[in-house]
Amino acid sequence: MEEKSLRITGTDKTFFNKITKTLTKMLIPTKIGINGMLISIKRNNLLKVFENYQNSNENYNEKEAEKKYETAYQGYLEALDKYVMDSIYKKVRNNTASEFEREALSKYYEVVSLKENEFVEYKNRKQKYLLELDNDGVQLSGKEKLISRYNEFYVSKMDTLYKAILKNYSIKLADTTNTYEASKEWIYTKIFYTLEEYIQNILSLKIRMNKDEEIKDVMKEYENYQSYTIGKLDTKDNIEKNVALLSISRKLFTHSLPLIVAIQCYEKLLKDARVLVQDTKIAVKREKAYSMLINLFEDYNVKLLSTKVYWENAKEREEFKKFWNQYKEVCKLKETNFIEYVRQKEILFIKNDMKKINQDNIKTDYSKLIKYYKRKLIDYGAMRELKNSYISEGKYIKKMKEVA
Repeated sequence: MEEKSLRITGTDKTFFNKITKTLTKMLIPTKIGINGMLISIKRNNLLKVFENYQNSNENYNEKEAEKKYETAYQGYLEALDKYVMDSIYKKVRNNTASEFEREALSKYYEVVSLKENEFVEYKNRKQKYLLELDNDGVQLSGKEKLISRYNEFYVSKMDTLYKAILKNYSIKLADTTNTYEASKEWIYTKIFYTLEEYIQNILSLKIRMNKDEEIKDVMKEYENYQSYTIGKLDTKDNIEKNVALLSISRKLFTHSLPLIVAIQCYEKLLKDARVLVQDTKIAVKREKAYSMLINLFEDYNVKLLSTKVYWENAKEREEFKKFWNQYKEVCKLKETNFIEYVRQKEILFIKNDMKKINQDNIKTDYSKLIKYYKRKLIDYGAMRELKNSYISEGKYIKKMKEVA
């Protein structure tokens, strides 16, 4: 029998190879493979349970519905994770993967690399990655009913995940034991990147789904952000884009990015804007950067600090009250003398920033910016340039005096 078996195998080698390859394709799943079928079953079950959970009320056990939803969601994620490891990984290893599959696996390992040192971020970003992976397939399926049902679940879950990711960044920024500026700079970068990612992928989807009630408060800010999505952006454009992102975040992520964190983000942008004004050599570009800085001062003081209820530093609170009263007086000119209103507002913002730079323990050298500010104040008649001068460190220094 052994000899007969060997003869049969040898005789029908091509036939058996074909069968083996067919089984391998089923075991290394494609869209129609075993894992693909399992994902489809798990997804359909999840959507059904999610809809029941969304519609649960006093006539339906809400806790039971939530429990079933969480169980179905976990099963769905496990099926997606298995698909990545059993299918995409083997295809990449066997050099049969498409460009999309190679990129998908690369992103997967990028997320997994967070597990050891950034477990909270890893946990949320892995879920986000797996949902995005399946969402691509759902959108390409062309099945309108499935797409419509899936979109409802997708935006709901993504809202939760993005809020969790941003909240984690907020906690890191609020950590007073982290004194390393480089670490905080990286957190700021992550916050702005995550906000932009949400707006591009989730907020835009909500707009297409006509969720007008959910997004009506941010449409003006969204349209402002859209103006920065076309063409190549310079440093000034990127700062303005990040301001637009923060403006949207104040309405969509109030709890995930609380006021104290939003203030830190604005102060980071103020720092970037000051440096840009100081370092820009071309006069026209410098004036544009300066105009942006003035607008940023107004956003920072009006949209954020004026809404701040609790101040840890009583002196800072009193100083802001004084500034705020001056600002309200200046605003009274807006209707009667707009040009004077603009002039007085700039003078107020410049003086306030000069005071802040001089008072705070700021490591950045803003001497060139202070000189630029003083020249602006002289032009506006808010400071006089005295005839007397003196020599300091080999440099000729002109005396200036603020107009009373």
